[in-house]
Amino acid sequence: MVKLRPLNDKVIIKPIREDEKTKAGIVLPDTVEKEKPEKGEVIAVGPGKLLENGQRAPMSVKVGDKVIFKKYSPDEIKINKEEYLVIDESDIIGIIE
Repeated sequence: MVKLRPLNDKVIIKPIREDEKTKAGIVLPDTVEKEKPEKGEVIAVGPGKLLENGQRAPMSVKVGDKVIFKKYSPDEIKINKEEYLVIDESDIIGIIE
């Protein structure tokens, strides 16, 4: 796996793309034409947002968390043919438990 070290309150996410099923049970594989992913697994987190007092705000997500996020907020990057998403912590909606 590629080592990525995000800065500040950035989070690196490996998107989770799920196949969809029709009512008849036919699996529709994920394709390029489909909507952007809204779920992913956190693979790296930054040290936290730098506050005015010089302290860092603690991050609310950690490596391994499965999260949902705002659909059009992440920046997409590709490293060694693998797709990753870079997102601000504030654009993460929640952690899937």
